[in-house]
Amino acid sequence: MALWKETPAPAPAPSAAPAAPSTTVTELHKGPHSSAQDNDATRRLASAPKPAGGESVIAAELTIEGKIQGGGDVRIAGRFKGDVSVDGNFRIDAGARLEGQVKASVVVVGGELQGNIDAAKHVDVLSSGVIVGDVKAASITVAAGSRMRGHVEFGWDDKHGAGLKGATRPV
Repeated sequence: MALWKETPAPAPAPSAAPAAPSTTVTELHKGPHSSAQDNDATRRLASAPKPAGGESVIAAELTIEGKIQGGGDVRIAGRFKGDVSVDGNFRIDAGARLEGQVKASVVVVGGELQGNIDAAKHVDVLSSGVIVGDVKAASITVAAGSRMRGHVEFGWDDKHGAGLKGATRPV
């Protein structure tokens, strides 16, 4: 069984210039040995609303420093240093590393994150995931074997949090 699917790139418009060699886009698929946790995270990402921007990928061989902001889904397979703020979903693959803050709808951590996750609807920490920072989300799933050091808040929305602000405990 092949673990990839090859799709020919779109044909260029005819022109008088010499034709460039055709390219093929290769898309890797998970084999039969992928874990149930990865499948759950993939299903959750697939069921979340998709922004029009598509998915952007930072490949495993790349190390980038900067800022990611905008719509669409983002997946990091390499190393990135900087903040990420997207309207879509965000995934850190196993073996990848991010140093910075994350703000996205659904966040899946399979690699290492050194920074905070804020205002996510859902966070999945896979068995290979490591978070050093705080997590604030509506819900969170943590797989056995994952590691985290930081503060976690989940299950609170604005109406629940509003009653706690400024409240004092009786002594």
